[in-house]
Amino acid sequence: MKKFQFAFLFLLSAFQAFAQIPEGKTVISSIYVYDMASKKSSLITRELRYFEAPNWSRDGKYFLINAYGKLERMSMTGDRLGVLPTGDIANCNNDHGFSFDGNDLFISTAIPSIKAGSSFIFKLPANGGEPIKLTDKTPSYWHGVSHDGKTIVYCAERNGNYDVYSMSSNGGPETRLTATEGLDDGPEYSPDGKYIYINSFRSGKMQIWRINPDGSSPEQMTFDNKSNWFAHIAPNGKVATIISYDEDQVQAHPFGKQVRIRLLNLKDKTIQDLTGPFFGGQGTINVPSWSPDGTKFAYVKYELF
Repeated sequence: MKKFQFAFLFLLSAFQAFAQIPEGKTVISSIYVYDMASKKSSLITRELRYFEAPNWSRDGKYFLINAYGKLERMSMTGDRLGVLPTGDIANCNNDHGFSFDGNDLFISTAIPSIKAGSSFIFKLPANGGEPIKLTDKTPSYWHGVSHDGKTIVYCAERNGNYDVYSMSSNGGPETRLTATEGLDDGPEYSPDGKYIYINSFRSGKMQIWRINPDGSSPEQMTFDNKSNWFAHIAPNGKVATIISYDEDQVQAHPFGKQVRIRLLNLKDKTIQDLTGPFFGGQGTINVPSWSPDGTKFAYVKYELF
């Protein structure tokens, strides 16, 4: 029963956040860009629809978002640039991102004909094309790729527990990197390849940890009473953005809560607030969203009416 309850909570968070929107309410989604020099956020676009998880393209020219199962490109000024071609795939979730060289795109998507609520990882050209399925097992949620592009890391449920796994970026056997009870999620490589950063419930609170690429030597990075998720490491490798829920969410990262974006110093583990609290959560900053030069990052705020 414990494993079933945990799996249900995780899948509830992993589905599109519109499944969590109160009946009779409509969502407004807004992309903001935070400038590290000015320490201010600027509104890029505010739209009467639900979208999630902006990636910053490696050439710095557009954002990639997901909306209702499709991936869309959006200009730096908020203009819609069209849907990215993904073949027959039409059920993308909010776990997607580019290789460091900008050539490849990794996406996570359901395949309704196989299993309701499933998530498989696919690889395709960054400009769109026919996706190649990498994972045979479901659910699998992409979160990171090594700097040399050879290895992906992802969160997956196997035998009732969610852990971190790695695999060749061309597919093949998967390697389990964590084996703790409770959720291990959000794996992302540091630019130098020395660490994989994750969020983990192993301490009884959702905190940021880092492990070696083979899963060894886990080291806790955050220690407060907030629920801390999704460390996205800046290109300089010195700091990471994290999204923190002001109230403990146990092992879930739901939509529609008070959250804030904070900056984690990866050397001394100090944390500073970059934003005040705002209405967000699932969909706000699930994926790597730093600009290529590391001076800015993108995120999403939500409103209900």
